[in-house]
Amino acid sequence: MTKVPDAAAEFREALSSRKFGTVLADPPWRFTNRTGKMAPEHRRLSRYGTMDLPEIMELPVQSVLAATAHLYLWVPNALLPEGLQVMRAWGFDYKSNIVWHKIRKDGGSDGRGVGFYFRNVTELVLFGVRGRNARTEAPGRRQVNLLATRKREHSRKPDEFYDIVESCSRGPYLELFARGTRPGWTGWGNQAEDYEIGWDTYSHHSQRNQAQLPLAGE
Repeated sequence: MTKVPDAAAEFREALSSRKFGTVLADPPWRFTNRTGKMAPEHRRLSRYGTMDLPEIMELPVQSVLAATAHLYLWVPNALLPEGLQVMRAWGFDYKSNIVWHKIRKDGGSDGRGVGFYFRNVTELVLFGVRGRNARTEAPGRRQVNLLATRKREHSRKPDEFYDIVESCSRGPYLELFARGTRPGWTGWGNQAEDYEIGWDTYSHHSQRNQAQLPLAGE
């Protein structure tokens, strides 16, 4: 497992002068079992850089938030309690969630996921708010809390989710642990600028159909 060095310091250096109305985060969670060892079903993922819970919680996210802000936090089913801890540490109150249902091309559940108790075909996005008058925008009140799309490569989340965030929450928009860039967003993370999809399995990705763009505001 690879520890992310000085993540909090890097965060401050990159973002301390900015204020964001919406944060989307997909932390590199470290899966461990109750003995403190990497859970067997996730040992094959150990080649990916991860952060432990205190490291994620210590990111100074509150320092870059507008007075009223929204958080969309991706969290694996097994780490729901940890996700709620991160949300509180970052200054948000939990309000709801959105479920990503991973489907095959034929629309059936994609059962290639892992899990100790059940085979996971879903992931959760925890939604939290901070400040006054923090309700979602009008489209959010019509948006169902279920998104059914095909899986991407390891850990990558559906491109369609950005459209939901942009219609339901106000900017400026910040993506933490971003993979690649997106117009209108500021990205932070070690793959924010150099990530590129290089194979055809997931050729329906938006990033295969547009040029890489600079971070918003730069």
